[in-house]
Amino acid sequence: MRFYNQQHQYYCGGDLHARTLFVHILDSEGRTRFERNLPACPKAFLDAVAPFRDGLVVGVECMFAWYWLADLCEAERIPFVLGHALAMKAIHGGKTKTDRIDAAKLAGLLRGGVFPQAYVYPKPKRATRDLLRRRSNFVRQRAQLIAHIQNTNSQYNHPPFAKKLTYKGNRNDDIVDRFADDSTKMMVASDLTMIAAYDAQLQKLETHLQQHAKIDDPVTYQFLRTVPGIGPVLGLTMLYEIDNIHRFPEVGNFLSYSRLVSCIHESAGKVKGVGGKKIGNAHLKWAFGEAASLMLRSFPAAKAWMQRQERNRSKVRAHAILEAKIGRTVYAMWQHQRPFDPKRFLAS
Repeated sequence: MRFYNQQHQYYCGGDLHARTLFVHILDSEGRTRFERNLPACPKAFLDAVAPFRDGLVVGVECMFAWYWLADLCEAERIPFVLGHALAMKAIHGGKTKTDRIDAAKLAGLLRGGVFPQAYVYPKPKRATRDLLRRRSNFVRQRAQLIAHIQNTNSQYNHPPFAKKLTYKGNRNDDIVDRFADDSTKMMVASDLTMIAAYDAQLQKLETHLQQHAKIDDPVTYQFLRTVPGIGPVLGLTMLYEIDNIHRFPEVGNFLSYSRLVSCIHESAGKVKGVGGKKIGNAHLKWAFGEAASLMLRSFPAAKAWMQRQERNRSKVRAHAILEAKIGRTVYAMWQHQRPFDPKRFLAS
């Protein structure tokens, strides 16, 4: 976890919501210089901090509405720090919790050098990353529709489908004709119509995303695609969720951010367990898990390596090691701007 510990003359803690922003400003001596609940709009915020602009730093907790404030501070050349929501124990663990108290605690954490930092994703690629995440949501909704058709088929004790409904060519009118009741037919037909609509929309989104990837960082995107198991979608996920590999000083920081390593809890020389499973990027964890599964299908050497690992440990543990192995490879490839090397991958 990184903490913001730079010194400033004024420290502004903001408890940000969709429509309001409670601002608390401390000076370098710890005295409160400003405290007020404001509407969440640029003019109100700039007017409030105007007397403290010289030497001011702004810190808010990471929540869904931080984009506009980060962009405003960047445009006005005000240092902005985004707080890691899961690491804000000083805010969430209090007996009494109000906007006034939270804003004061944020300002105090900034001044004390213990403000846990989250990554402020750069504005030029932020919308593309959000679109990619929205695509993942659409894929899950499409999968729910397919599962509903299969469950309905089992509910009426019909024979299982001969082919997977995931593929467009396997979905036809025969699926609806399996059912006798008109309402059931309409329900299944509605599911099929929605699935077809999702297919068309997902194709448009993927074309748009790949076009942006070829503009934002075409070299790294092509290097990622050379890894067996990393296709267009997984490559896009890694490209936009990582953004800049140089923000991770060491490979261990990258693996921790990607949720590929266990976080040990130790006290008095005794291991108490592991934790922090929800701290990190869930999208990267999913991407590396999928990449490991697909690599075992397309890369025979990796499958042989996996079989050797399973002799000494469980299949789940061996798969997790393969995910971390791919994570180390992606980190090195991106750092050195080189394609995938099978010999180097297997020798590491």
